[in-house]
Amino acid sequence: MYKFLRKRSRIATYASMAWLSALAIFLAGCSQKQQSLTSPDLAMSKASTQSRAAAVALPVLGSASSFAVLGASTVTNTGPTVITGALGVSPGTAITGFPPGIVNGTIHAGDQVAAQAQIDVTTANDALTSAACTTDLTGQDLGGKTLTPGVYCFSSSAQLTGTLTLDAQGDANAVFIFKMGSTLTTASSSSVVMINSGNLCNVFWQVGSSATLGTGTVFVGNIVAYASITLTTGVKLSGRALARTAAVTMDSNIITAGSCGAGSGGGNCDNGDHGKDGDHDKDGDHDKDKHHDRDRDHDKDHHRGHDKGHHKDHDKGHEGHDKD
Repeated sequence: MYKFLRKRSRIATYASMAWLSALAIFLAGCSQKQQSLTSPDLAMSKASTQSRAAAVALPVLGSASSFAVLGASTVTNTGPTVITGALGVSPGTAITGFPPGIVNGTIHAGDQVAAQAQIDVTTANDALTSAACTTDLTGQDLGGKTLTPGVYCFSSSAQLTGTLTLDAQGDANAVFIFKMGSTLTTASSSSVVMINSGNLCNVFWQVGSSATLGTGTVFVGNIVAYASITLTTGVKLSGRALARTAAVTMDSNIITAGSCGAGSGGGNCDNGDHGKDGDHDKDGDHDKDKHHDRDRDHDKDHHRGHDKGHHKDHDKGHEGHDKD
């Protein structure tokens, strides 16, 4: 009986150990399978995105980086347009509409500076032409899309209706290039928004013919158009309008080039929230001034009080001395 029970216990122990071993192998297999479905895929996706972004070379604007608007034949304006950056034309010489337009920068009408800028724009355009496409968006509207760094191509025209979001994914050096065979057109009140450390200096729009931004459009980037660029009423452009062979036409616009540096297309530039950040900085400076004034007034009051008390004590001392 004892031998029987001992044998039975031993069998149960072996069965339990076998079951635990099988369970361990099963769990290990599940874990390995799950890792194969997640970690490598995520790593591969991340690596693919990073390699794609790294493969995009930043075009060099050279001296053209100082220009907010550069035309070839003429530059015309209607209404209270405000340009921050240089304004120029070459080989043409005609610039009209300033005033009422305001230029916070230098005007170069057919001079050597504008001529050199056009040469540098051509160099930048050649670099854009040689950039290999990473995604073909032919026939698709840019509105409603969120895009990561890369080179996006259209065999013919490109259209933006609504909002296009450019996600730099935390990389301030991320480059976005849009290449279209013919025209670029935006519908009224459309917008381009940059998020996650995007830099407007690193956004380029190579237009095969002409670009037209619809009324109220808020746009970001450097427009390099073979022919003309038309900014209709109320367009706000954070970037540059660079026309290689034809005119730039404006109507009550706000155009801010930002500071991208002559050595490259990139630099310390503000993104699409430039206006909001500017207002915030003003408020911050205003608060600093208020605090500074308060501190200064407090110091004045303190010194006045101290001086009054000191003089009173001093006079009382003289009075006591006289009485003695």
